[in-house]
Amino acid sequence: MEHLAVTETLVLRFADMGIVTYAGLRVVGQPERSVSWVIEEPVLETVDEALDLALPDPRPGESTAEAIERSLTAGPFAGPKPELKLARELGARLIGPDGWELLSDCVAAPRAVLFITPSPRLARVPWGQLAMPGLHKFRLMEMVDVLMAVPPNIVHAPRAATSWSERADGPAVAVLDPRIPGQRPDSALGSVLGRPTPQTALARHFAEPLAAGQVLPAAAAPEELFRRTDLDRHWLRRACADEPARLLYVGHASAAEGDVGHADRAALHLAEDRALTAADIMAADLPVPPRVALLACGSGGDYRFDEATGLVAAMVLGGAQLVTATLWPLPTTAGYRRFASGPTDPTFDPMADAVVGVDLAHREDEAGRAVNRWQRAQMRRWRDGDRAASPVYWAALATFAVDGAR
Repeated sequence: MEHLAVTETLVLRFADMGIVTYAGLRVVGQPERSVSWVIEEPVLETVDEALDLALPDPRPGESTAEAIERSLTAGPFAGPKPELKLARELGARLIGPDGWELLSDCVAAPRAVLFITPSPRLARVPWGQLAMPGLHKFRLMEMVDVLMAVPPNIVHAPRAATSWSERADGPAVAVLDPRIPGQRPDSALGSVLGRPTPQTALARHFAEPLAAGQVLPAAAAPEELFRRTDLDRHWLRRACADEPARLLYVGHASAAEGDVGHADRAALHLAEDRALTAADIMAADLPVPPRVALLACGSGGDYRFDEATGLVAAMVLGGAQLVTATLWPLPTTAGYRRFASGPTDPTFDPMADAVVGVDLAHREDEAGRAVNRWQRAQMRRWRDGDRAASPVYWAALATFAVDGAR
């Protein structure tokens, strides 16, 4: 009799306790295969400093443009060699030797799945990017498929449930760069994707599903899906009530301030004056489809708070099984072209590449694993010297899964 290979599942959890962080890694169903280690405060401070330099999050006194310029030209994301150095540094400092050994023992076909629960101190870490210490170039996402566990307070809360198997043939709700009232295209809350035309990569990408009735809102041409003025919270609720398969949001998000302590103040900006906060979504009982992608500034920042009730949590409470979000701000295409020293081709569009990659991944049965495959492909392009595959985009993606979704 032929035996089907079993996919191993691992769980990696971190907990901040005073000035140290405790970590534990285990193989589900095999309690004897578990290891633990401690991360001391000086190491945490070093990690914070490395991420501050690398990420396009504005540091104190920096403008958004200055943060993007620093990240793309002076930080570890400026080239493959400094990026690999960062990946090795994070890998050595955040995962103990016993952890890497256990992960290595689980490398097999089919690829194992690792669910990560970071602590607030480690909420910004791009886990899949981490490299094994030493001379190896292997990344964590090459050894396992990396998914984020949904915060425990959300998993155990009363929540809606929608099934991908029942919705898979439904349309996608596409909120693509909605036009925020009073904001010029080049303002802080202006256009993320640039001027829509029939020739852009994204317009071409959505042409076929739009023609097949697989995209909401309805439009006469794919370029009419972008920069719309009618996509407010009332439209979004009506669209989600039609039982779509997926929600794809590309635009601006406002992250909740960490020192305020209210994760539910994180918000999505729609075509209306008031942003739609996580608290608004939860209070309105928005009927969220089983798959959600939020490609917006720091939309995946739930774990920065002790009570992780941000945008990801709001989507899961509303019915989502799987949410792909970003750990930091994604530079707009215009912002990337302004500062990056890579391709000069005017058609180069890294933001569009990320949108297309995630959208295609979310159409597959195992969307989280498909996002990992896209990230691995981008990472290998980058590792081979292709500056068009910037880690500013692929490393920012984090996919949160609940109820065994992969």
